[in-house]
Amino acid sequence: MSKAPQNTPIAANVAITLNAVLAAVADNRPMALCVNVEGALALPYGPFDPERHRTFEIGVREWVTRQTHLSLGYVEQLYTFGDKGREAPLAALADAGAGTGDRVVSVGYLALARETAPVSAAEAGWRDWYAFFPWEDWRGGEPAVLKERIEPALDAWVARGGPNETDRRARAAAAFGRDGADWDEARTLDRYELMYEAGLVAEAFRDRREAGLEPPDAEEPKGLETGVAMISDHRRILATAVGRLRGKLRYRPVIFELTPPEFTLLQLQKITEAIVGYAFHKQNFRRSVEKSGLVERTGQTTQQAGGRPAALFRANSDKSKDRAAGGLSIPRIQA
Repeated sequence: MSKAPQNTPIAANVAITLNAVLAAVADNRPMALCVNVEGALALPYGPFDPERHRTFEIGVREWVTRQTHLSLGYVEQLYTFGDKGREAPLAALADAGAGTGDRVVSVGYLALARETAPVSAAEAGWRDWYAFFPWEDWRGGEPAVLKERIEPALDAWVARGGPNETDRRARAAAAFGRDGADWDEARTLDRYELMYEAGLVAEAFRDRREAGLEPPDAEEPKGLETGVAMISDHRRILATAVGRLRGKLRYRPVIFELTPPEFTLLQLQKITEAIVGYAFHKQNFRRSVEKSGLVERTGQTTQQAGGRPAALFRANSDKSKDRAAGGLSIPRIQA
């Protein structure tokens, strides 16, 4: 009997889960649809069933509808997440019929909605995504948590780097716009990952405890000061979605998947500001939007509180369907 080559990998059971980030804007707040799993927040998710789901997208749509009673519209695949030690709760997967497996691989999706539709499921609800990433919202100036908690902790983490101090300093500067670097709103995942490594989010301590490893060399965050924790690596998946959407605004007219059919330019500005996390220069924004050709006037107006009627616009459908069409110019006001 021949023997298998010694370098043949040992087979492992792999469970595939499907996660959805459903984003919308309500009252100038960017919202993500969440579900409650035994008292902890999660993104809508569930196992991929190869017998029932012809595609991953069919599967993720089914799970969102089952858990939240909502149907997805615009959907795009986000990323595949498979880091060991950051799996979804195994008990929840077993209850859903996926089996626990030796490894969990999550396929993330980004979905957009024009409004925060009412959720009839008892365990589902919309949450402001800045509750999870309070350091990302610069619309009112530099976030207090960044200046008071995160930057001093990052300085301490850099100083503990020993031979890696220079590398740590460069990474912190690039991610958080320090030492002369610019803050890039699309680097949401980089910032979250750096905070995870530095022990500035609760998940870093939880994951290492569950893996039987020493905790990070840092003080564990208390309460909500560095954002609301989520199960598994769901906050990481959400950070990926936020960064993807922010970056995509500049090169695709995806913002109109988040607006009502008709809107004023001020409404469009406020929705875009909510996603990007920065205030814009009003006149520069109006000029750039009208010059882009992405919107057209409806010929109607709406009465604004305490002001004169404002013109209503809609997305230019011909321009939006053009795959060569760009996104929005974002003339943000620096804090």
